Amino acid sequence: MARIGFLGTGAIAEAMVRGLDGAGHDILVSERNAATAQRLAGDFAGVSVATNAEVVAQSDIVILCLMSGIAERVLPDLPFRADHKVISVMADMPRDRLAALIPDVADLSLTIPLPSIATGGCPLPVWPDTGSVRAVFGARNPVIAVESEAALNAHFGACAVSLPVMALLRTGVDWLAAQTGDRTGAEIYVTAMFGAYFAAMRKDGSGGIDTLMADLGTEGGLNDSLRNTMVQAGAPDALLEGLDGLRERLGLPPA
Repeated sequence: MARIGFLGTGAIAEAMVRGLDGAGHDILVSERNAATAQRLAGDFAGVSVATNAEVVAQSDIVILCLMSGIAERVLPDLPFRADHKVISVMADMPRDRLAALIPDVADLSLTIPLPSIATGGCPLPVWPDTGSVRAVFGARNPVIAVESEAALNAHFGACAVSLPVMALLRTGVDWLAAQTGDRTGAEIYVTAMFGAYFAAMRKDGSGGIDTLMADLGTEGGLNDSLRNTMVQAGAPDALLEGLDGLRERLGLPPA
């Protein structure tokens, strides 16, 4: 098993550490966020708290969870080695810029973990796929190798779909609660229904979304009628327009 170090102990770092519970790794977390670091060390026998320099010096794999400005300030002074494997989950830190901060490291990959990595099943796009992300997290999470940094950044855009989808679900809950007078029951029903749909849907890239839509979309049925209303109102076009509006921030070419 590896010695894995985390520089930065925010929410995503904590989720990743929790997701590694039981994997047998020795884990070092930086002391920057003392409360989180101490909580993790208290919760897991294999987790220790150390300084940034100790985290790097004593680890085989270093996972960077810093803000980009902090990374630029602290990384050049840390004892990175040529045999280190480094995984960055930092936003706003291109790989070439990061490589210039830690020039001795050749095995350097970028990925985008979500909070669900704490329990497993979190999709992890990675570029370049050096094998490090797969080795650390692949047993419990699907790893998706992408062909460029631009392709990786596009996944941030896909993540942004989450809030609009949640807003639609909340609208469905609000509508149901208005009909039944039971807000709690409405939320349980809608969230459990979609949880069951997503749990049963194939997630291997073989068209699970299309299959589920076909199963739900009986012509003339309630699902089909509501979808047609939303299409006619321009909802899909508005979503695409919103995603395209993120292109510049994601470093993607114009549509």
